[in-house]
Amino acid sequence: MTSRPARTARSRPAPAGRPGPRGPGRIAATLRARLDAGGRERGANPVELAVMMPAILVLLFGSIQVGVWFVARSTALNAAQTAVNAQRTFDAGPDAGRAQAITFLRRSGDWLVGWDRNGPTCVETAVDVTCTVRGRSLSVVPGVDFEVTQTAHGPVERWTTG
Repeated sequence: MTSRPARTARSRPAPAGRPGPRGPGRIAATLRARLDAGGRERGANPVELAVMMPAILVLLFGSIQVGVWFVARSTALNAAQTAVNAQRTFDAGPDAGRAQAITFLRRSGDWLVGWDRNGPTCVETAVDVTCTVRGRSLSVVPGVDFEVTQTAHGPVERWTTG
């Protein structure tokens, strides 16, 4: 024979002298009592959400925009480094770095926009190469975009006397 679990206060039947409604109206009365318990605070949660939602959305899209700006900076820096690596090689052509940067930027997507207006620039001296890529970050929030400028620098490969 299996033993039955002990009854708790919730599982015991109501005592005969217990006040309150009995029968099918008991559930409706309980719900009405819970709704009346809120008093003046009833409906405050939707109002609080309506007030806070614009601030939450601004923070959400602002953080996404900052992330997009960081990706645009990374794209510009990688393009500049690619240009320096191509331009600094021994006997590289005068526009080898610029061409490599343009190829990189065309393949990298639209994270950096407006780079093609001025294009990447490379300045070569007898001992070093400096390449700069300029553009603007992609805009997630309408009307908000950030300027991006990244520069890479490296020595030119050359013959020296030892």
